[in-house]
Amino acid sequence: MDTASTGAYDGVRTAPRALATEAVHAGRDDLARQGLHAPPIDLSTTYPSYDSRAEAARIDAFATDGADLAGPPVYARLGNPTVARFETALARLEGTETAVAFASGMAALSAVLLAGPRARGGTPVATGLRHAVAVRPLYGCSDHLLTAGLLGTEVTWTDPDGIAGALRPDTGLVMVESPANPTLAEVDLRAVADACGPVPLLVDNTFATPVLQRPAEQGARLVLHSATKYLGGHGDVLAGVVACDEEFAGRLRQIRFATGGVLHPLAGYLLLRGLSTLPVRVRAASANAAELARRLAADPRVARVRYPRLGGAMVAFEVHDDPHEVISRVRLITPAVSLGSVDTLIQHPASISHRIVDADDRRGAGVTDRLLRLSVGLEDVDDLWADLDRALGAPRERQRAEAPREAVRRTEAGAAR
Repeated sequence: MDTASTGAYDGVRTAPRALATEAVHAGRDDLARQGLHAPPIDLSTTYPSYDSRAEAARIDAFATDGADLAGPPVYARLGNPTVARFETALARLEGTETAVAFASGMAALSAVLLAGPRARGGTPVATGLRHAVAVRPLYGCSDHLLTAGLLGTEVTWTDPDGIAGALRPDTGLVMVESPANPTLAEVDLRAVADACGPVPLLVDNTFATPVLQRPAEQGARLVLHSATKYLGGHGDVLAGVVACDEEFAGRLRQIRFATGGVLHPLAGYLLLRGLSTLPVRVRAASANAAELARRLAADPRVARVRYPRLGGAMVAFEVHDDPHEVISRVRLITPAVSLGSVDTLIQHPASISHRIVDADDRRGAGVTDRLLRLSVGLEDVDDLWADLDRALGAPRERQRAEAPREAVRRTEAGAAR
């Protein structure tokens, strides 16, 4: 049984609950007592209060440490009850003290950089993050945000083994993504966390989700999600979230309030609903992805397949011929950016998601010009394969008898950085 949390509800410590149970019930524990079954959507932007002295005291507390406001809501930019339910649920699934939701994954990452991460209990950094260490590949826009220095952050790029040597006295953050976008390269999170020492480690867990790994258990202080992807799961919500400890969450809430990158309540509702089926969706899509990776690896039209040892619903593969032609020929699979939906999507990272990354840096991180990224959904796997088989075009002249041996080698090689 995968245990997601220790289960403290309304101040009462309960027995640990399995991840699948938490996915259904976290953030909803109070509903039955209110005579409700589905979580309500609170669309208010402001809330009445006849005790302005009490409100002043609560605002002072928020200004001091970003504490989650106790009592009734005040204003939507300070917090929303529907969004808070999603934050509670996601924190339970990731095994962290709390979580802070934002209008997008990039808004969430921007808030982290502006917050100026530091060791627990350290002195606040009012000017934001000065230096970060990061491992490629990352999502293309995350790479660009760091590289361009748009928020005043200097970045040192390194491989996992070089993290300790890249740290400086003013390093405030180490960032990795595992499995990485789009190559699906994996890192040893425990080893990375150890190399960071007191410097906070941020892990982008978008591809794995807490169903497959919980980075906080491996030493990460911050866990980032583009909640647009698997957490929502249906391609109809844009959101980001950071799961973390309460101390850092306070700083994130202050940044969110000041910059306005708040999550809309309807998005919070859809995300909470999405979490309830997250384990089922991820496991079913992962089974499809593993089978497609096996078939692709045995196909002579495919040069290389990358599929994580961890598993998951993402497959990356390189083709011998023109990848743009492959994309143009799919019919059941949708050629589109994003990932994590119930339907299968395919895209060419070098042209879209990672186009903003310098070409040499992109290729150096394994994002080749012939690489295709497949986000596998819940369709029948034989229907998906029929579409891919047609899209890959006519078979190449190659010894098919050698394909099974090559398939194993390519699949295993794809799991290593």
